[in-house]
Amino acid sequence: MLNGNDVDAPCSPRQVVLCRRNVATLHPCLRDFASALAAKQPCFSLSSKDVHILHEPAHFYSRLLEAIRRARRRIFLSSLYIGSEERELLDALGSALRENPGLHVYLLLDYNRSTRPGPSSPVLALLPLLRSYEKRVHVSLFRSPILSRLAASVVPPRFKEGWGTWHAKVYGSDDEVIVSGANLNRSYFTDRKDRYLHFTSQPILTDYCFSFLRLISGFSYQLALSDTASAEPVITWPDPSINPWKIQPLVERSLSKFQTCHLTSSAYSHASESSSNDVLLFPMIQGGQFNVREEERTMSLLFHHLAPQISSSVVPAPLMNLTSGYFGLYRPYQDLILKSSVDCDILVASPQANGFYGSHGLSGLIPEGYTLLEQRFMRAVRAAGRDASCEGGSSGTVRLSEWVREGWTYHAKGIWFSPSQSSPPVLTLFGSTNLNSRSANLDTELSFVMLTSSEALQKSLQAEVNGLWQCAVQWRGAERHVRWRTRTIVGMVGGML
Repeated sequence: MLNGNDVDAPCSPRQVVLCRRNVATLHPCLRDFASALAAKQPCFSLSSKDVHILHEPAHFYSRLLEAIRRARRRIFLSSLYIGSEERELLDALGSALRENPGLHVYLLLDYNRSTRPGPSSPVLALLPLLRSYEKRVHVSLFRSPILSRLAASVVPPRFKEGWGTWHAKVYGSDDEVIVSGANLNRSYFTDRKDRYLHFTSQPILTDYCFSFLRLISGFSYQLALSDTASAEPVITWPDPSINPWKIQPLVERSLSKFQTCHLTSSAYSHASESSSNDVLLFPMIQGGQFNVREEERTMSLLFHHLAPQISSSVVPAPLMNLTSGYFGLYRPYQDLILKSSVDCDILVASPQANGFYGSHGLSGLIPEGYTLLEQRFMRAVRAAGRDASCEGGSSGTVRLSEWVREGWTYHAKGIWFSPSQSSPPVLTLFGSTNLNSRSANLDTELSFVMLTSSEALQKSLQAEVNGLWQCAVQWRGAERHVRWRTRTIVGMVGGML
């Protein structure tokens, strides 16, 4: 088990050299940004032939099962939770363990979401796997330390998640990894739209993701079996010398050391030096509760370096596409967009496509709460003189659309940047972040910025954008009534949305 001092995961100085060398192949408007980011964040140099953009939940699920079946050494799954009814997925893990005696399975899930009381509690579904392969199945449950011990004793179980969750969605086996925003539940495999990027033949990237998850596992509870015949799981804290309610400074130092290690240290002897590499990939950890704000720093850096390009009358007007299934844009990101002159097309979930639509109790008010946040955002857009509907679609405007598809919900999130209105994206931000205040301050996120000079991959990114915006309709939020009850609740807990 890792602890706060055990973060000496392998790193690759050759990757830094490759990243700097490959900057020159990028679009001119991104070269300065890429150089500046490579000095601050770990960087992986890849070939676009190993990057696969998936478009449908069913494709994601089939790729996930295939990766599990191919695994020989390790499988690691990081998610908010695993659905209690995911028998096929759990059986696939069991089959892989049975057929490969040297295989280990690592699960990192959110503590509060995965231990909801009742017969459908996710941890109960994991017990058969743990009983059959106790020495080779490792289940870690991360609990945000924002909620104090006293508050945790009185807050109802489901509401505890409001104070922050483990939110990274990373699914790896051996030397391949899928980065997504999707959880491991039936709707995410069938009728809940998200993003999914599959990286194959990438031992260095996969080792990075695995090491990050194992680091966090050292600050997480462990699922174990009872010494008695009890059917109830045993959840233990791994290190009695560390107070689980006061891990913030330890996690902050450990994550800082981890990222610095991957930025500057040496180890790998097999880092590729192929001249065919045409993709740069930068991981970003965002954990506001630990004062780790790499996503914020990256967003600020991006707009800082784009500003001279955007303001120049010589170059074509660029385009930024942005989407979030839970759109309550983090205020610093809103300011960056509104103070820039980049055209920005934003896609949000319609109320009916919000995952909480039709829920009972207070959670049923969540879609209405997001309508309120959208209304506030559009007021800020108009105040800044950036509303596309008022400016006739001129350069530097902001357009808001909503995603609608009968019987589906919307969970996609991310950013795409195109140098001009008619060119495909050359940059994308993807991963678990919803780009809202909750992601910035409460949840623990792992996201990535990817830049590419590959025309084929750029076309794939454009196809991804087209597929999402295919279900876009004009935003109707201004016409929707938001009740005072919802306004009051959002005023109290808005940062948790």
